[in-house]
Amino acid sequence: MASLKLLGVRKSYGTTEVMHGVDLDIKDGEFVVFVGPSGCGKSTLLRMIAGLEDITDGTVFIGDREVNDVDASKRGVAMVFQSYALYPHMTVKQNMSFGLKQAKTAVDEIERRVSAAAEILQIDDYLERSPRNLSGGQRQRVAIGRAIVRDPDVFLFDEPLSNLDAALRVQTRLEIARLHDRLKTTMIYVTHDQVEAMTLADKIVVLRDGLIEQVGSPIELYERPANAFVAQFIGSPKMNFFKQTDLVTAANKRLIKPMSEKLKIGIRPENFIKCGTEAAIIQGRLDLVENLGEYALVHLVTETGVEFIAKMDSTPSVAKGAIMYFNFNANLAHYFDIKTGLRVA
Repeated sequence: MASLKLLGVRKSYGTTEVMHGVDLDIKDGEFVVFVGPSGCGKSTLLRMIAGLEDITDGTVFIGDREVNDVDASKRGVAMVFQSYALYPHMTVKQNMSFGLKQAKTAVDEIERRVSAAAEILQIDDYLERSPRNLSGGQRQRVAIGRAIVRDPDVFLFDEPLSNLDAALRVQTRLEIARLHDRLKTTMIYVTHDQVEAMTLADKIVVLRDGLIEQVGSPIELYERPANAFVAQFIGSPKMNFFKQTDLVTAANKRLIKPMSEKLKIGIRPENFIKCGTEAAIIQGRLDLVENLGEYALVHLVTETGVEFIAKMDSTPSVAKGAIMYFNFNANLAHYFDIKTGLRVA
């Protein structure tokens, strides 16, 4: 196991800079998730840690060792790819042991490591099968097993669940969480799915346009987003934003912070409370209802044309086009500067 530190890490392709001086500390044994929209630089950053991309500037430390000029195979990391990257002509056992054979590991040690990894991942029965005879979930477990046998200091996962269906994503996500709990090894995981980030991470790193927007625990990012981008990216459905002109004017005095033209207020869908006209702070015309069984997501539009979502315990008994009224717990509201997007309360 090992800690990891990035100091001023930059990446440029010609004159185009895609990573803009990233500083990050990852503790020994932490499960850290890089999350952000497509093109934000999360996979590029992971590949620089792995040694698969050159660093234009800055320094990467794994443990106490600077690894900028260390070959990928000697960094003590193991990477699990989105595409599985299994050799189709080899059995599962041969795939898992290939890297160890290349490193001239003793035969009995290879057997021990492959057997141990297969037991952890419950793929003992698949060892003599070829990848083509496995499901997507089984192939992903083999790819993870191939990483485990290397006994790395750091595991790197590059969107490992994106090729799986919804049910397998949930199952494999749980398996990865249990794997970390069992191995206690430092893991860095890249995803664009904030649900994966929230459920897996000890620490989330939110990236946008090659910069870190915020680093913190899932609950810290959910309860105290540093800016409007993080506020909307973390949480599902995303946070709603309103300006002063979108609110019911008579109710503004009940807000925890007086509204002004310089601020916008953020309210999560689950924090709305359906109410009558007298208590309302927000009102909207019903546009769509997503009935999800245990709750409903109600899509509405304010008089000023702002779309928002409220989460309700049950499907509302009103017709499309009806006006609905909502209040919310002011202590759960978030306030951001309209120009900078930075949190002000």
